[in-house]
Amino acid sequence: MRIIRNLFALIGLLTVIAVAVATLKTQAILDSFDPGAAGVYKELAENIIETRNAAEATIWKVPVEEGITPEDVEQSMKTVANELNISNVGELPLYKDVEAKSGEKYRFVKIYMFCNSLTAARMLDYSDAFSAYLPCRITMVEDKQGKLWLYALNMDLMIHGGEPLPPALKEEAVHVKNVILEIMRRGAIGDF
Repeated sequence: MRIIRNLFALIGLLTVIAVAVATLKTQAILDSFDPGAAGVYKELAENIIETRNAAEATIWKVPVEEGITPEDVEQSMKTVANELNISNVGELPLYKDVEAKSGEKYRFVKIYMFCNSLTAARMLDYSDAFSAYLPCRITMVEDKQGKLWLYALNMDLMIHGGEPLPPALKEEAVHVKNVILEIMRRGAIGDF
């Protein structure tokens, strides 16, 4: 009986040591991350648990006020983008392509692409992987009930999710994030 008790004690001690080592290694890795990383990953995990949808968990979603037309939202977003010095570099009226290929009417879905090319170049100089985030996209979607929404990729993971960006680059990235959020906010209320 004493041998079994000592064996369990040894297993327990080894388990505690393994957990302590894993915790210290994990903490050392996390200490090299951006100070906002823990909050970003916590929010991501909460969103995935809440929505059970990884895509839904990684976006910003803003409802368009009732009575605001797609044309009003579009004009507002373009005006705000111009005001905040970010270029409208392209548009994809996805609904029109769906209609042309299916021969049936489809709900409004249009993707707007915005970019500050100088910031984009600096992001690419830092890591080519950032090209997947370019340009910043805002999609206007008419949901299945007819309500308009604005969607964009949540940039916090890109900004805070790994080792800290160089300070000047991080400042630029946060500025672009704030511009995109402002375009969405004002577009959703038709403010131009």
